[in-house]
Amino acid sequence: MSLRFAALAPVIAVSLAGCGLNSVPTAEENAKARWADVQNQYQRRSDLIPNLVNTVKAAGAQEKDILVEVTQARAGANQVKLSGDDLTDPAKVANYERAQSAVTLSLQRLQEAYPELKSQGNYTTLMSQLEGTENRITIARTDYNTAVQSYNTRIRTFPDAIGAKVFYGAKPMTPFQATTPGSETAPTVNFGS
Repeated sequence: MSLRFAALAPVIAVSLAGCGLNSVPTAEENAKARWADVQNQYQRRSDLIPNLVNTVKAAGAQEKDILVEVTQARAGANQVKLSGDDLTDPAKVANYERAQSAVTLSLQRLQEAYPELKSQGNYTTLMSQLEGTENRITIARTDYNTAVQSYNTRIRTFPDAIGAKVFYGAKPMTPFQATTPGSETAPTVNFGS
């Protein structure tokens, strides 16, 4: 009996390995790591905003409404938390994205409202940092979506789907999608002509 089990052990091990026993959690952890990258970039943006607001305040205190909007959007975005375990809940992911989109929109309004600030060094430097951060956010979100696609494909395809359901009870993760109204349409640029 033990000789028979010893002969079947390699077959059982190969069968289990082919059922996603290791690849499913590896793909899940990769997606969660990419999510951490997204959060890191949003935090970077959040950290830059107080410096930008102070720079704008020093240059022109008359436009407080936009400054208040940026500050409130940042505070609202900082209150919405999304952990790696929440990535399977589309509503929580959408709520997080809405909060972050509000920050993006308020920063765009700030930049449009203060064209005279572009000549000031501190403002230009901070806006450059924020633009770079927005690019990093886009890249991190793309990497996250790629990792989620890989994970979701793995848990739905044979043979990994067996291990994903039996051993892990795996659920699909939610990728980022555009949630800002009108984001699917490119803006019209008009230089007054």
